[in-house]
Amino acid sequence: MMPFWIALQFLTILPVQLDRMPTAEENARAVLFYPVVGLLLGGLLYALALLLVPVPTILTAVFITLFWIGLTGGLHLDGLADTADAWVGGFGDKTRTLEIMKDPACGPIGVLSLIALVLVKLCCVYLLLMQSQTLFLIFVLALSRTVPILLFLSTPYVRKKGLGRDIAARIPRLYAYLISILIALGGINWGLRGMLAVLVSITTIIFLRRCFIKRIDGITGDTIGASIEIVEAMLILSFVLLGYYLM
Repeated sequence: MMPFWIALQFLTILPVQLDRMPTAEENARAVLFYPVVGLLLGGLLYALALLLVPVPTILTAVFITLFWIGLTGGLHLDGLADTADAWVGGFGDKTRTLEIMKDPACGPIGVLSLIALVLVKLCCVYLLLMQSQTLFLIFVLALSRTVPILLFLSTPYVRKKGLGRDIAARIPRLYAYLISILIALGGINWGLRGMLAVLVSITTIIFLRRCFIKRIDGITGDTIGASIEIVEAMLILSFVLLGYYLM
């Protein structure tokens, strides 16, 4: 169970205490439990939505969005801000882009990217509630946590040192592919609308991967975090919009 506790500790602010230092193999296997943690987080969001049924929908959407951010400690949002700053400030140069990602300061582009993404999520959560599709939140959190798995499997890790390089080298590939496929097939629960939203997510991952390789020859922890956030936004946005065309 150590890999699960590692994943839960890393991806959430829940008070998880490991009784020892994990091995490199356990850290790599922990990635396989990222979607499981996503299911747990999505379940908590869904439970909150049920608890707030008597509350006005717009206020419920605000509470869910804030709870969503709070549960993860803004971990992936930090990666999004760093990546946005680096992409604009790097001027197409790999070395400069990687250096900016290491800078803990958040520039104006990073701030704007955070505002834009949170606004998109807030509006989409509100519309999910209006469409009585709140259960889809669980799927959003689970599918987006397959993004690190897919990127580790398909894309070189740029940093020469760090946890990410060990994970990329040791991740159990067969199980990783099977878990990712099984989670993606969960979109069938929402019929054509769900599977089209999954297709949008897959296309987004392919596009982001191509951008990362073109600019920095691979991925970093920040780009993985940014990818999770962007895929979450694209998945929930496409699902909401498709609801108006496939009704």
